[in-house]
Amino acid sequence: MAWRTGKPMFRRAVVELQQQKTVWILNSFSLNLLADLTSATLSVRRLDVSEARRIAVRAQSAVGHQDTAAYFGDLLERPVALNRVTVRLRPGDIALVGQHMGQRLPVGATSRPAGPVHWILVEVVAVHA
Repeated sequence: MAWRTGKPMFRRAVVELQQQKTVWILNSFSLNLLADLTSATLSVRRLDVSEARRIAVRAQSAVGHQDTAAYFGDLLERPVALNRVTVRLRPGDIALVGQHMGQRLPVGATSRPAGPVHWILVEVVAVHA
């Protein structure tokens, strides 16, 4: 899938996303999310918040902490449910990752750390045998 910053190309990309398998909202990305760890090709792209909002319209939440889900909902201007599920991404699946940028939380922390959230689009392009 070709990505460009121009609006017409982006609208086309959103339509393409809507024809993909599953779109997930995640608060992190791990290789454990891949259904097959043998070999995979991923496409990773940083989004601005308006692009993230457009993609989030049809996304399912896999955000496992209530405070994070509520915070993401505020940022995305739509409800983001608390949903502690195991996600297994397959070719065509999309992950909209709200990635906190900043220091790690200390053990036992109960509040969101300072620092921005960057929205990252991760697409599983292919899994190779």
